[in-house]
Amino acid sequence: MSDKWLCGRFEFMLKRPLLMGIVNVTPDSFSDGGEHATVQSAIDHAHALIKEGADMIDIGGESTRPGASAVSIDDELARVVPVVRALRDEPVALSVDTCKPEVMRAVLDAGADMINDVTGFSDSRSQAIVAKHANCGVCIMHMQGEPRTMQVNPQYGDVVAEVEQYLLGQAHQLIELGVQKNRLTLDPGFGFGKTVRQNYVLLRELNRIVKLSYPVLLGVSRKSMIGAITGRSVDQRLAGSIAAALAGVARGAAIIRVHDVAATKDALDVWQAVEERGDNNE
Repeated sequence: MSDKWLCGRFEFMLKRPLLMGIVNVTPDSFSDGGEHATVQSAIDHAHALIKEGADMIDIGGESTRPGASAVSIDDELARVVPVVRALRDEPVALSVDTCKPEVMRAVLDAGADMINDVTGFSDSRSQAIVAKHANCGVCIMHMQGEPRTMQVNPQYGDVVAEVEQYLLGQAHQLIELGVQKNRLTLDPGFGFGKTVRQNYVLLRELNRIVKLSYPVLLGVSRKSMIGAITGRSVDQRLAGSIAAALAGVARGAAIIRVHDVAATKDALDVWQAVEERGDNNE
């Protein structure tokens, strides 16, 4: 994997894990639906996450929780484009979580640095948009099925091998279309068409995805896989989310997508202090 990852206006050296703060401009997201559903509240929340130490902000205008209803193109544009424009001058990379080609084109024109597609750029129109764009970051995620039905009965022969094969295949397609390899990042898609056991197998063997030589994005914050182990409700999963994040970092994750930036940053700072090499005996 290259030590340099190109993401729009930014070149990240990936010498430490990047923190991606989540901003859901939605009324129905699984964790914070409705808390930041207006454009202004989303902008305010993004500013708060930046102050807490976020390197990136991931803006979403359509919930992808299991069973979520689809959002029209116009509604999604009305939610996310003003937020991108308002944050354009902030010193963080702006990612937009969308699967709609029309939204991708609009947010890139508005100044977004990255497209985060839960469908893994399975749409040829989406592929063409990011291939045409000179330098936007591209996050390819794995999902079995689609949000409304993905958790009904997900099945795999070898979950890690199948996720690995899909992500690598999508990456190669984009590279063949002209997307530079150092613009790509891979997301195994925790909770997207996976059982609790399959999620933990993926996390335990995350180094297999890392060995594909692309930066890996880890998104486990507050998810049901945390609640299944801890028995905690969505608003009480901070400790479990941090433990999962550190497990991912230990296995090579380069980007950590979280709701709780400040607490996760503290945990990562302590982790890095432990892991630093050298002869400093102070």
